[in-house]
Amino acid sequence: MSNHSELELFRDTVTRFFKDNVEPHYEQWEKNGIFPKDLYLKMGEAGLLCVDLPEEYGGMGVPYPFSSVVVEEASRLGFLALASNLSVHSDIAAPYILHLGSEAQKKKYLPRMARGECIGAIGMSEPAAGSDLQGIKTSATKDGDHYLINGSKTFITNGQNSGVVILATKTDPKAGAKGTTLFTFDTSLPGFKRGRNLEKIGQHAADTSELFFDNVRVHESEVLGRVGGGFGHLIDELPRERLILSASAVYHAQGALEKTIEYVTTRKAFGQPIASFQNTRFELAKIKTDIEVHRAFVEKCNAMYAEGKLDVPTAAMVKLATTEMEGRVTDACLQLFGGYGYMAEYPISRFWTDARIQRIYGGTSEIMKEVIARSLVGRG
Repeated sequence: MSNHSELELFRDTVTRFFKDNVEPHYEQWEKNGIFPKDLYLKMGEAGLLCVDLPEEYGGMGVPYPFSSVVVEEASRLGFLALASNLSVHSDIAAPYILHLGSEAQKKKYLPRMARGECIGAIGMSEPAAGSDLQGIKTSATKDGDHYLINGSKTFITNGQNSGVVILATKTDPKAGAKGTTLFTFDTSLPGFKRGRNLEKIGQHAADTSELFFDNVRVHESEVLGRVGGGFGHLIDELPRERLILSASAVYHAQGALEKTIEYVTTRKAFGQPIASFQNTRFELAKIKTDIEVHRAFVEKCNAMYAEGKLDVPTAAMVKLATTEMEGRVTDACLQLFGGYGYMAEYPISRFWTDARIQRIYGGTSEIMKEVIARSLVGRG
């Protein structure tokens, strides 16, 4: 059987799982502002978490596109908050540990992450440092064979549910980018506190929090990668982060289109279906074309990633292009719903509000342009 047909079979399994286990409860979870932890356990049991991890660490040992399918289908079905949480857990936090962790770190965290028992988060952003990661203030001070961690993080996806945080700290404040060190941070340690679950305009079910560190003692064996090498490690892992966000953007836009086609073919105005008006038909044609052009770029980047050739500027391009397209498409789709599009009971309204953050997290569109420009003409 070809990889493609296996992938499509897996996609059917994922879609069925979401329709049975997520769809009936999603609105309630949006109201709660958080997913229940047992959803992760169910997903782990169904083999839908960290699927491309090697089998020895609890994954299925399949290529990256299988992991991407989980996020793609959550996005297409309109569960972008879930796609967001899953991409952080399976496609960002787990690969950090797989690529940089010691054998002990891999054994401690990865099998539990694949089972859904330990949820992963990324602790980068701070109240005064978002896109500019060199500006982080959270400090890790050596104390014998431990480090004392002090500081705070904000906008942390999976912040309330997380069991492990890939934590960016300053081990040498004078060394600029070279003074950054990553840790696998166990959230059960004394001195760690979660702040409130932040209220957002979209993706309500994705728990997003402030995290606080007050003299937390972390053993040196939890350093992830090299002491002082954190910034380089972040750069190495960014392409996959931006690639998974791009896949999510394309499939989320596709889901919005599917909902819109359903609506315009049944809703009537002036005695005929909205779909019979030339404006509607031309808008749909434009949207479909926009989606397919960007899907092709994502597929090209998937192939580059598989060969280890997806570089930082190309990942920035695909993230910039797809998330801007997602914004255009969800907006155009909402417009075709007319007044109903602005009503919360119509899922298209959630597609529109949920999509807005995609141009901000994982690196803003402005930062993406800067990264691309530097690769062309150097620093300004």
